[in-house]
Amino acid sequence: MTNPIAIDFVETDLDALAGAEGMLAILVTPDGKLDPAGRRVNRLTKQAVARLVESERWEKVKAGEGFTMGFPAGLAAKALLVVKLDRRPSVEDARRAGASLAKFKGKGALTVCVGALNKVGDLTLGLALRGYEFTDHKTGDKEASDGATILCSKPEEAAEAGKTAMAVAEGVFFTRDLVNEPANVLTTQEFADRLEAMKKIGLKVEVLDEPALEKLGMHSLLGVGVGSESPSKVVVMEWNGGGDEAPLALVGKGVVFDTGGISLKPAGGMEDMTMDMGGAGVVSGVMKTLALRGAKANVVGLVGLVENMPDGRAQRPGDVVKSMKGDTIEVINTDAEGRLVLCDVMWYAQERFKPTGMIDLATLTGAIIIGLGHENAGVFSNNDAICGAFLKAAEAESEGAWRMPLGKAYDDMLKSRIADMKNVGGRAAGSITAAQFLQRFVKEETPWIHLDIAGTASVKSDTMLAPKGATGWGVMALDRLVRDGYEVA
Repeated sequence: MTNPIAIDFVETDLDALAGAEGMLAILVTPDGKLDPAGRRVNRLTKQAVARLVESERWEKVKAGEGFTMGFPAGLAAKALLVVKLDRRPSVEDARRAGASLAKFKGKGALTVCVGALNKVGDLTLGLALRGYEFTDHKTGDKEASDGATILCSKPEEAAEAGKTAMAVAEGVFFTRDLVNEPANVLTTQEFADRLEAMKKIGLKVEVLDEPALEKLGMHSLLGVGVGSESPSKVVVMEWNGGGDEAPLALVGKGVVFDTGGISLKPAGGMEDMTMDMGGAGVVSGVMKTLALRGAKANVVGLVGLVENMPDGRAQRPGDVVKSMKGDTIEVINTDAEGRLVLCDVMWYAQERFKPTGMIDLATLTGAIIIGLGHENAGVFSNNDAICGAFLKAAEAESEGAWRMPLGKAYDDMLKSRIADMKNVGGRAAGSITAAQFLQRFVKEETPWIHLDIAGTASVKSDTMLAPKGATGWGVMALDRLVRDGYEVA
């Protein structure tokens, strides 16, 4: 398990700056104004900071980014990072500054002088998130990363903001670790075990095995996993931090590996299908964050854990399965398995918990990547209020999300000759027909959002807050949604 670096918050001691070892960082406003720590460092370096901020180089530095001085005279530090940041920055700029600090820090110790900065929590979050590195399966000596010390004017307030930021970071790290794990490690059983371990932080966790799922009538979900040696499971995580109100339900697709089944995927790129449990990973990370920060809300997270493999027993194209709801589904393509998992778990969530709202997440379709690339997740909803609240939360957290349409014409594409519906509607509007399929399992009274995160769960190049690989997209936005819309006073 990957943990964020340890970060301490200490009252600024100007006299200690000269002897600070490792890496040292100061903040300077875009117009070159220095706070007391900046002025002290400037004096110690014989006006080197002033010469920098008066130069053309400083004009080219973007907000939240910095300029590095190696082995600065007058300081014990190995290097000095001068970060351009307004004293009242935007959330995005503060987090970008934190990310710049993480890249500057490397494995060594870091001291950051933030003075009276009013976005210390966001800077801390950026520092923690960009410092993530997945090394569980690398051999050889693993150099432990030293912590960071943030020097500020109000350390107690900063520490409280930092505590919340670190709860979010731990949830994001948990999601990233799950999504990055290879499928021979993260089996359905291992996944369930990791979720059960969260009982120790206050979550109520229940694991439903195959006999229990059979009894519930989850034949749509069970059909996906019949070709695998890994048993299918549904894990229910409850956080009851609110009053007596009905919970918000989060539902995640947890296909730990997706070969496509009998509708076998091409070999090229199949190794990436270890991330096909990304929706379940996000739900798990959100639940961890809510528990760690003691959210005053009732939230239930449900994940369907299966493996989609070809086998003599595997589900065939043309098979008909019956969902927990009772609807029959003609399986046209066994590689459209995520919706078969989700529909049963979504129905179960509504039957058991009568949620005030339901949000499902899934790496569901390649079509959403064609439409939105890797910048935005697809957002589908039957309710403008919950959808608007989520989009606002996603924007606040700089997690790209774009609303997509639903409609009867798309729904008609799922008509089957021999069953109540098909599991695919053809190539056209593939992400929309997938959402239409799921909407058939949403009760009329349930506000619902479907998030297709196929393009955002894992990426091939670095982002501002994450190295390439799993991003943890959605943990911050959903935590913000709960914080702003579901927590009791």
